[in-house]
Parts: sequence; C-alpha cells; structure tokens
Amino acid sequence: MAIFNKLVTALRGGINDAGEALIDTQALRILDQEIRDADVELKEGKESLANIMAQQKIAEKAVIKTKASITEYEGYAVKALDNNNETLALEVAEKIAELENELLTQEKQYASFSDSVNTLRQSISQAEVNIKNLKQQVDIVKATESVQKAQTAVAQRYGSSGAKLHTALDSLERIKKRQEKTAATIEAKNELAQDSHNSDLDAKLRKAGIKSDKQDANAILNRLKSQKKI
Repeated sequence: MAIFNKLVTALRGGINDAGEALIDTQALRILDQEIRDADVELKEGKESLANIMAQQKIAEKAVIKTKASITEYEGYAVKALDNNNETLALEVAEKIAELENELLTQEKQYASFSDSVNTLRQSISQAEVNIKNLKQQVDIVKATESVQKAQTAVAQRYGSSGAKLHTALDSLERIKKRQEKTAATIEAKNELAQDSHNSDLDAKLRKAGIKSDKQDANAILNRLKSQKKI
C-alpha cells in the first residue's frame, strides 16, 4: 500500500510538472496576446479621453458664453435703473438670475469633465509606462530563451557526443601536421633544386677556367700584405 501511495504521488507530481511545462511553453505567446489586448484597450482609452476632452471644450465655451451674457444683461439692468425703470430692471435681474443658475450647472459640468480628463490622462500615462516595461521584459525573455535554446542545442550536440568531437579534433590536428609536413617537403625540394643549380653553375665556371677550388698562394700573400699595411 505504501508503494502504491508513492506511485500515485509521483504520478500527480509528473502531471503537475507536465502542466507547468505546457504553461511555460505558452507563456510568451500568452504575454504577446495580453500585450496586444492591452494596446487595444489603451487605444480605446485614448479615444474615450479625446471624446471627454471635446465635451470639456464645449462646456468651457458654454461657461464663457454664459458669463458674457450675464455681463451684458448686468449692463442692461444698470441702464434701466439709470432711466428709473425699476420694473424693466427687475425683469433683467430675473434674466441674470436665470443665467447665473445656468452658469453654476455649466461650471459643474466643466469641472467634472476636467477631473475626468486629468484622471484619464494619468491612467493612460501609467498604462503606457507599464506596457512599455512589459514589452521590454518580454524582449529580454525572448532573447534569453533563444540564447539558452542555442546553448542547449550545442551542449546536446557536442556535450553528449564527446567522443565524436574528440575524433573530429584529432582529425583536425592530423590535417594540420600533414600540411606542415607538405610545406616542409616543398621547401626542402626548393632548396635542393637551388643547390643543384648552383653546383651546375660552379662546374661550368671551373671548366671555363674562371673559378678554381684551389687557393692561390700569391693571392693569399697579397692579402696578408694588405692587412699588415693596415
């Protein structure tokens, strides 16, 4: 029973290892897809930001326009008072009150859009940094993975077949030695050919009486006299 339990445990461990290995092999593919999804979501976020910024500009223009209208009607109210026409001035004041209430609503909308724009800007900026960092890490992981695969291939090809590699190196060394011997042989043949040529030339000179192998006594005496004078 104990052996059976150990076998079951080992089998479970093997399944877990195989599952993790499968996940690891797909990790880069999953990361690439997640990055693509993040890029799409970031693009959608930027489009949403652009729409909110457009609404913010519209709200800002409405605020400016309403403020201008308030200033305009305040001038009308003052003129009505100058003309002692309080009834008309009161009507203008009611219009101003209506415009000021409208302005409050517009300013709240503008402030809300402004807050949303600021928040989205920060979120998008942070998302861009995160995606950039993730892409850099994936590039490093991919490069490391490629290098390690190459190292593994080399290790399997040459590390596990040391005898083949050793035989190849021996053959290479024999080739080098054979080339050195061939070069030495060629050099020796050239030297022998040169010596043969010089010997033939000396024989011809001796036959013509131009060169002699014997030392001339007069020549030696003259040489000694010259050395004595020096």
